[in-house]
Amino acid sequence: MPGTAVFGLQWGDEAKGKIVDLLTERHDIVVRYQGGANAGHTIVVGDKKYKLSLIPSGIFRPHVQCVVAGGVVIQPSAILKEIDTLNSQGVSIGKNLMISDRAHVIFPWHHIEDALFNTVGTDEPIGTTMRGIGPCYRDKVGRSTALRLSDLYRSDLKDRIESIIDVKNRMLGSLIDEFDNSLGIPGLDTKFNAAAIHKEYSEYAEQMRPFVADTTDYLLNAVDADQRILFEGAQGSLLDIDHGTFPYVTSSNSSGVGIASGSGVPARFVSKMIGVVKAYTTRVGGGPCPTEQINEIGQKIRDRGNEYGTVTKRPRRCGWFDAVAVRYTTRLSGVDVLSLMLLDVLSTFETLKICTAYELNGKRIHSFPSLSEDLRDVKPVYETLPGWSEDISGVQKFDDLPVNAQNYVKRISELIGKPIELVSVGPDRNQTIMV
Repeated sequence: MPGTAVFGLQWGDEAKGKIVDLLTERHDIVVRYQGGANAGHTIVVGDKKYKLSLIPSGIFRPHVQCVVAGGVVIQPSAILKEIDTLNSQGVSIGKNLMISDRAHVIFPWHHIEDALFNTVGTDEPIGTTMRGIGPCYRDKVGRSTALRLSDLYRSDLKDRIESIIDVKNRMLGSLIDEFDNSLGIPGLDTKFNAAAIHKEYSEYAEQMRPFVADTTDYLLNAVDADQRILFEGAQGSLLDIDHGTFPYVTSSNSSGVGIASGSGVPARFVSKMIGVVKAYTTRVGGGPCPTEQINEIGQKIRDRGNEYGTVTKRPRRCGWFDAVAVRYTTRLSGVDVLSLMLLDVLSTFETLKICTAYELNGKRIHSFPSLSEDLRDVKPVYETLPGWSEDISGVQKFDDLPVNAQNYVKRISELIGKPIELVSVGPDRNQTIMV
């Protein structure tokens, strides 16, 4: 079974890109299987920093084939810009990138829908990045107003765009009238022009043509040939549309359960599941976050960890490590081993806390609530550990870490019930400790 998967176990931003980058050297193919341009990875190679959104992190290894699978939704302008940026940085992109012809395409109306529905039916904004990703997935499930990448090459594309725009103009027009543009969102009074959109997307299609392929067939053939495949998740497991903190989630299966549906490769061919966690907790956007520290502790973590979105630049909500949440996502995704990231951020804290249980309605629980309403009401039960003052960013061996840092890592492993195979003490490839 030639497959390995890497995915986040928290609310995203766990520094998964670094792990994928390290592992690609041992693989033939790297697959991005869900999400869209709302996900961001920062890869540091020497003195160079690269920011990725849709393109798999394996793009920096010349021998690796990178695949954007059918479970991803594509904003053509975004992926073309990403390709151009990487090329300008000296990263060669050609036949080493494949984009699925089954991938669904984001259109201008999806951005408008994203803005309109962000606050409907919830106590606070869902936290969407306004990139049209959720509405594109909604059309995918609805089918009749969806267009896939393969559709951009059909002779009837203009007719299909016209029929969809007829529906969208009427639907969004009524909503815009109801809101009376009180949301202050630019472009809400725009009527979509079919001819202009057809021209724009036809041009995108020609630029993307060299990369478009049947990636499902390609990956199944790769499995038959025993090629080594690395599956790269986006966002984090607590944002999973079915198993996360709904409705404050992303619009795809961002936990390990989404690998097969997003890539087309059956789960039985993935032999190692690697869960990635930060040494603390962060979250972006709305929704409950039990261990969040809205104080100087949270700000210190944010400043030391540079906790601002790769794509959005939004400040992340920061707090102590939540072992209850990570234990849940570890079991959900069938994790074999953990990678613990950004341990260096916790240096200089005199004491550290780990959430080991919750209190809900006066009762102590160790399970993760299925309802966001209950999660919002829990009180974290903390265990306090001594911190360390040493700079650990140059440490190469686990035994050379301060004793308190070693004990912190070991305690997380005990609470989650899985071994920690790797500890990251900085953004560079070399700032990695194999445990």
